[in-house]
Amino acid sequence: MGDQELPGVLVSGFEGPYSICEDHVGVLQKHFNLITMQEFLENKTHFGPKIQAIYLWAGKPHINQELLQSLPSLRVIASSGVGLDHLDLKLIDSFGVKVANTPHAVANPTADLGMALLLAVARRVVEGHQLAISPHTENFSANWLGEEVTGATLGIIGMGSIGYKIAQRARAFEMKILYHNRKRRSLEEEEAVGATYCERLDDLLQQSDFVMLAVNLTPQSQGLIGRRELSLMKPTATLINVGRGLLVDQDALVEALQTGVIKAAALDVTYPEPLPRDHPLLELKNVTLTPHIGSATHQARRQMMENLVESILASLSGLPIPNEVLLK
Repeated sequence: MGDQELPGVLVSGFEGPYSICEDHVGVLQKHFNLITMQEFLENKTHFGPKIQAIYLWAGKPHINQELLQSLPSLRVIASSGVGLDHLDLKLIDSFGVKVANTPHAVANPTADLGMALLLAVARRVVEGHQLAISPHTENFSANWLGEEVTGATLGIIGMGSIGYKIAQRARAFEMKILYHNRKRRSLEEEEAVGATYCERLDDLLQQSDFVMLAVNLTPQSQGLIGRRELSLMKPTATLINVGRGLLVDQDALVEALQTGVIKAAALDVTYPEPLPRDHPLLELKNVTLTPHIGSATHQARRQMMENLVESILASLSGLPIPNEVLLK
């Protein structure tokens, strides 16, 4: 497909739930010879040596040792979004391949969604919508109540670019902001959003009315919120997750929601995605779920695509790679 003199770039495909955005194809084809995963699998000998980059969209195509061994000319993997839990960075580095992602493109829309979920669950927006449109509704009770957000305490776990953007938004709601992070932010950054650092996660959990997960998934953070952590939260508290599903022990969360250990949860991410259709989280009225749409805006996805193109072109030209992911 396209001009054979252009650099070969492997993409998942042009159709299906994990395909690249249709609106982006024309721009990509100006710079690259796009080779779909199906085309590659049908003729590895022909396409393998031509592929110099992988354009990873929604975590696809899946990167493993077999694929890397089949791409002798591969120089860079450009991955949309900020999360890296779908990539074995040490394996990729062993093949001399660079990795880039798009952290700045996702910060604002994901922070927006985090606040949207917080507001939705506090004011019972989804329940209210169902009540308002139900054919069985004859009146609106004056005592159908939610929780006030203004002045409440928000605990943010993970104060990276997304967490900090959430704090900026929460300050406009006059919320008291606590945060827990591997590294403490500067005093100037804390003061700018009125945030207080909690060195101990337990302190944040015990004090917060809303607990927001905005941390990357790593082996250390997997299962960060389990039965013990949920038991430390207020029985009136809400857990909100815009990070990754595996940050939370879902069985423990179901139990906590069923027994009143915490009041509610709002989740943009679960494990797996989507959940099995008989999963108990789908049946609970005190759960609000969205289908992993933190960065799902036209503007953010366009910026992601542009960032990925920039990183691939820089790599192939031997220039510094914007947003290069470095092994720590």
